[in-house]
Amino acid sequence: MMSMSLKLYNTKTGNKESFKPINPDSLTMYLCGPTVYDYAHIGNARPAVVFDVLYRLLKHYYPKVTYARNITDIDDKINKSALELGVNIKNYSAKYAKIYNQDIEQLGVLAPDIEPYATQHIPQIISMIKNLIDKGHAYAAEGHVLFAVESYDNYGRLSNRKIEDMIAGARVEVAPYKKHPADFVLWKPSDETLPGWNSPWGRGRPGWHIECSAMCKAHLGDVIDIHCGGRDLVFPHHENEAAQSCCANDTESFANYWVHNGMINMGQQKMSKSLGNILLIKDVAAQYKGEVIRWLLLSAQYRQSVAWSEDSIHKAQKTLDRIYATLRDNQAITANVNKENIPAGVLKALDDDLNTPIAFAEINKIAKQLAKSESLEDKTLFKSQLLSTGELLGFFLEGAETWFKSIDSNIDSDKIDALIVQRDQARLDKDWAKSDQIRDKLADMNITLEDSAQGTRWSVKK
Repeated sequence: MMSMSLKLYNTKTGNKESFKPINPDSLTMYLCGPTVYDYAHIGNARPAVVFDVLYRLLKHYYPKVTYARNITDIDDKINKSALELGVNIKNYSAKYAKIYNQDIEQLGVLAPDIEPYATQHIPQIISMIKNLIDKGHAYAAEGHVLFAVESYDNYGRLSNRKIEDMIAGARVEVAPYKKHPADFVLWKPSDETLPGWNSPWGRGRPGWHIECSAMCKAHLGDVIDIHCGGRDLVFPHHENEAAQSCCANDTESFANYWVHNGMINMGQQKMSKSLGNILLIKDVAAQYKGEVIRWLLLSAQYRQSVAWSEDSIHKAQKTLDRIYATLRDNQAITANVNKENIPAGVLKALDDDLNTPIAFAEINKIAKQLAKSESLEDKTLFKSQLLSTGELLGFFLEGAETWFKSIDSNIDSDKIDALIVQRDQARLDKDWAKSDQIRDKLADMNITLEDSAQGTRWSVKK
């Protein structure tokens, strides 16, 4: 069921374009994954979540999607942190790669089809660098190998910059061995304290940009359908990736669609280490369920910034609580979860450059229809639509009862249920003093009660 209407904003052209795959029977998609030297923050989570939605949507329409999301496990930041702590660099990066995957799995992010590690692709990286030297696009100098930006006429096309402006506006490392100030490193020398591999240019390690080019070529081919990442990677990372890949592979294009997500704002400020306003995924996930974090990260269209605040996360929590409460009220209804039951309005929104706010409005509408409907036929239809849409977008995957249990494992749900039974009996006996006493006791345990036609519900105060 190939999509004829999917449109994506292509950074390369600056336009929203109809998506036309290279081969509709086999799509290719690459996302720049994390550099694993510390705990991942919610800024790292946004591309993982956003492009998980794109991956799910493409799989909805196309028979085969090969999605690669890499791990950068060789990098100066990793080396610096590991050396300062006096730990093995390989073990250090492996630890944080594992934590990253556990963190984003909590947010409903599917595993990619391929997860290439940079250190497992050193032969391919060296081969690509040799190729670039042979073609006159790179040169060796003082143990380094650099890409010669002036050798590639289209350099700057992706980020829409001129070389002269790039030097003025970027933190270009000035080095005497560079032929041009904007030339960037493909290979650099390693001393005995640093990881290194033997190469024609001496013992050393790869530059960041060449790693992605080599991994992408190894697993997805010379030209791919979609390359994803955060907007902060457009320059220099993606510009350099495109340049070296096109030159090495003799292609006009490296990726036909470049799709970039916006940043996260904390209050009015962009989240950044320098401002000290970094929120780690593990810390947020200790307070809120993964679906709540996922909802907030998708609450703005992916190219826009997300406003992260106590207020916005509570709003996401309340929205999901309300939808789950409706599902709990309709637990007896059997839903048919399948592609056919995803409403056209949801797909129309997602086809329009992943417009998740409109898709969320559709979800809220379906949930309200389910809450109001009275016939079994209507209830079945709306519950089927809600859960089918949820499966596509990564929501409503918990049972309703499980949802309202706390993420705090110290909560004794059996004890709470027993107290509610006692309170219900006290109310039947019109013993209002005892009823109030039990409610107060539960309130002291951080439990909120809600009396409804379906019985008494409880949830943990946020």
